[in-house]
Amino acid sequence: MLRESKRFSAYNYRTYAVRRIRDAFRENKNVKDPVEIQTLVNKAKRDLGIICRQVHIGQLYSTDKLIIEN
Repeated sequence: MLRESKRFSAYNYRTYAVRRIRDAFRENKNVKDPVEIQTLVNKAKRDLGIICRQVHIGQLYSTDKLIIEN
C-alpha cells in the first residue's frame, strides 16, 4: 500500500495516503484475533485496489508540481 501510494502525482494526496496507511498499521499492530486480522487484511486489499485506481486516474489528469515538491 505504501509503495503504491508513493506513486500519487499530487503531493497532498501522496502525503495524506502515506500518513494514513502508517497510522492505520500502527493503530492495529497489537491485534491478536485471527478473525479480526483477516478482516483487516481484506479491508487493506480492497483499499489497495482503490489506491491503484486513484493513482491511475491521477496520472491521467496530472497537474504542475507544487513549490514544496521541488
